[in-house]
Amino acid sequence: MAEGSQAILSALDDARTQKYHFKAIVIAGMGFFTDAYDIFCITAVSRLIGRLYYYDPVTGKPGTFPNDIKNAVSGVALFGTLAGQLFFGWLGDKLGRKKVYGITLVTMVGCAIASGISFGSTAKSVIGTLCFFRFWLGFGIGGDYPLSAVIMSEYANQKTRGAFIAAVFAMQGTGILVAGIVAMMVSKAFLLAYPADAFSANHVLSTQPEGDFVWRIVLMFGAVPAALTYYWRLKMPETARFTALVQGDPKKAAADMAKVLETDLTVAESSAKVDPNSSYGLFSSEFMKRHGTHLLGTCTTWFLLDIAFYSLQLTQNDVYPASGLLDKASSMNAIEETFQLSKAMFLIALAATVPGYWFTVFLIDKIGRFMIQLGGFLMMSICMAILGFRYHDLRGEKCKGSATKDFCHGHTTLFAILYGLTFFFANFGPNSTTFIVPAEIFPARLRSTCHGISAAAGKAGAIIAAFVFQKYTQEDKKIKEVIIALSVVNMVGFLFTFLVPETNGRSLEELSGEDNDFGDIKVPETEMV
Repeated sequence: MAEGSQAILSALDDARTQKYHFKAIVIAGMGFFTDAYDIFCITAVSRLIGRLYYYDPVTGKPGTFPNDIKNAVSGVALFGTLAGQLFFGWLGDKLGRKKVYGITLVTMVGCAIASGISFGSTAKSVIGTLCFFRFWLGFGIGGDYPLSAVIMSEYANQKTRGAFIAAVFAMQGTGILVAGIVAMMVSKAFLLAYPADAFSANHVLSTQPEGDFVWRIVLMFGAVPAALTYYWRLKMPETARFTALVQGDPKKAAADMAKVLETDLTVAESSAKVDPNSSYGLFSSEFMKRHGTHLLGTCTTWFLLDIAFYSLQLTQNDVYPASGLLDKASSMNAIEETFQLSKAMFLIALAATVPGYWFTVFLIDKIGRFMIQLGGFLMMSICMAILGFRYHDLRGEKCKGSATKDFCHGHTTLFAILYGLTFFFANFGPNSTTFIVPAEIFPARLRSTCHGISAAAGKAGAIIAAFVFQKYTQEDKKIKEVIIALSVVNMVGFLFTFLVPETNGRSLEELSGEDNDFGDIKVPETEMV
């Protein structure tokens, strides 16, 4: 790498942490907050939708989704996300991170609102339009994955790069938490406005108008945080690394970097051309030699992680009754069930999901990505193995009908603790690191594309979770086998982690092996740390 090129990139790596770094975290993080909210809020309201639109018209008893319909409602956004990750990841390397960033946000805002106004005169038509809009919602969400990760990695300094990217991803936990809060607040508001004794637990027609408002409001709220950050996304400058290493314009890169570092930078008028011999493509033998194993490692670990993570996340409304966190549906009306379900979702997120993300933020630059991912997979596997093999004991089934109620309660409490620990070590583990590492180890001109491919591999795992594993969690006798299988999946992820290098303490250019030639840049030493 030429001296001038080294200067501009070293300025980014060595820059002190300052206000703009935190601003970038908030801007990129709010997108991820919206992503998580939009994907997982469906968990809180899917049972409500099923009870409203699939009730028995003869008896008036609450209905449930047919398995294929339920899987479609929960999982269709994942298909859109996978497509969006591939498309926008590629587009981010072609047009630039900033240009594509606004498109994804507009897509999310529009489709979140459209999901809430899903229309139709029959259950089939309402669910059909809901699935249509959630697919395109997922498409916009998919673009946010590679772009948010890459923008943050290219803005960050070397010392705290892992923490900055992890902080962006930690907003996923906050999005899950808020999805539970919003669903709780909306359902509680309707319960207060329409007292519970006005509803019948079994006669769903009495809750039809009110319940219809509940799920629509919850889904549409996802447009709010995305809309609030749109202006600031448009104001973000293009990353200096993309401008210098991909576009070959160090003068503009220095100007953009000056805005980030709050300092003046000057560029010599010498030519700035990218060495064509170093510009190997994604499908070239040179890429496979340098990064083929890396891409295999990031894809397989993300794929395996998402099978386990989304199996747990999307099937919470089936697992909660087993853990004692949720009463049987027959004892509650549709809106009350939504409140109780979202409350359980909120408690798990607050106690286990969110802390896991922030443990990663604070420790990733101290102990490294590799150890966090390895330890996370191992602990997830152990927790899920205990949950699986002792499933019936932990549910307290052996003492049903006996007088030892406290003993039974203790078992279900342990079930909830182990279930929460699985989420904790997913987030203080591979759910965070699989997002971070692909944004660090690939060349700038392929970074967004490779991150998108890795993320899409993860969503392929999530689709398997939604359409294969979720089907079996609806059968009580199958939940045990599913949890044991997921424990094995985590152990396979543990093994594939050895394909992924440690990136802590190394610059992006060192990790990717980039060697482009640019003009000279003078960096004021007083502004460097």
